[in-house]
Amino acid sequence: MAKVIWNRRALSDLLRIYDYIAQDSAFYARYETEALYRSSERLEHFPELGRRLPDFPHLPHRELLVGNYRLIYRFNSKSHAVYIVAIVHGKRVKFNLP
Repeated sequence: MAKVIWNRRALSDLLRIYDYIAQDSAFYARYETEALYRSSERLEHFPELGRRLPDFPHLPHRELLVGNYRLIYRFNSKSHAVYIVAIVHGKRVKFNLP
């Protein structure tokens, strides 16, 4: 079983998503952010569940599509750790990885 570790940027992205959606609905803000968090928990058992990033094929990062968002992560098989590095809206074409 892999350990899931969220970095600061990913946590910041999650809070920013919550704040943005909560402007219209606290209920849906909680629903979306909980869905993202629950999806990250699936990576404990299936760390290679997501597909390789088409934007960065030369990097070991993967993405898990969750609603309108892309949960960006990388899996270190030696330490059995999944590092959540960013959450990006699916319509966003360009983004930087930490």
